[in-house]
Amino acid sequence: MEEVGSQITGCRLERCEFEMRKRGFSLVELMVVISTISVLMAILMPALARARLQGKSIVCRSNLRQLFLANSGYATENDGYLVAAAPDIISALGGKRRWHGVRSDANEPFDPLKGPLAGYLADGKVKECPVKVKFRKGAAWGLNFEQGCGGYGYNMTYIGSRVWQKGLGFAERYSLTARLSEVKRPSETLMFADCAMARLDDNGQPYLHEYSFAEPPYFVIAGQMITSMYSSPSIHFRHQGLANIAWSDGHVDARELAESGGINNYGANSEEFLLGWFEPVDNTPFDLE
Repeated sequence: MEEVGSQITGCRLERCEFEMRKRGFSLVELMVVISTISVLMAILMPALARARLQGKSIVCRSNLRQLFLANSGYATENDGYLVAAAPDIISALGGKRRWHGVRSDANEPFDPLKGPLAGYLADGKVKECPVKVKFRKGAAWGLNFEQGCGGYGYNMTYIGSRVWQKGLGFAERYSLTARLSEVKRPSETLMFADCAMARLDDNGQPYLHEYSFAEPPYFVIAGQMITSMYSSPSIHFRHQGLANIAWSDGHVDARELAESGGINNYGANSEEFLLGWFEPVDNTPFDLE
């Protein structure tokens, strides 16, 4: 009886071992599974990356929309006049007051909590674009003169100043601004945009720094548009070749890079840094008329 029992027990053990071998993966099967997972990851990763970038663009558009609302609120309490972009820019070292903040020293970043729009913005700050642009930080004024604007620029030429108006003194052109009622095509007039500026350092190496003005293709001086040369482009197409634009009616959309302007006035290649303008490449999207 004992012998029969031991035979039965042995059969059971052999059957268990056989079942375990039967349920296991072979090396070939394992390699097929790993290959399948790799293919799926190769397909999904670009889609996930695009989704993540799209999410950042949506946050950026929200930031620009808040800037529009803040500027509109400012105008409501200032007889319709929009915020000045740089009212003291003609003073020493570019001045200490900007639409996005104030500084006590030209080599320091602007403090957004002391800026003219602080009371109209959540937390009193100009929020930074979520796309982590490698801006140069902490440099002296000569290499980085707009720190603190969050990577956004304002239409200074036509909205944040009156350089487009003839007959004004030099200081008045920058201390005075346009009124909301003077913007004849609000849905087609740029107010804020993704911005940056390319420059060369003392060793001739190009870099990007924060820049708080959205420059039109052509300079405007005392009401005269200079079309013989491009200005230095500052609109930054950082969202997969697109730049987010906040228009003067409050809607925000994205535009595609059309023209880089080549080498800018600082000797840097604008195209290398995705800086330029969208269509039409003229002052129409900036102008009040």
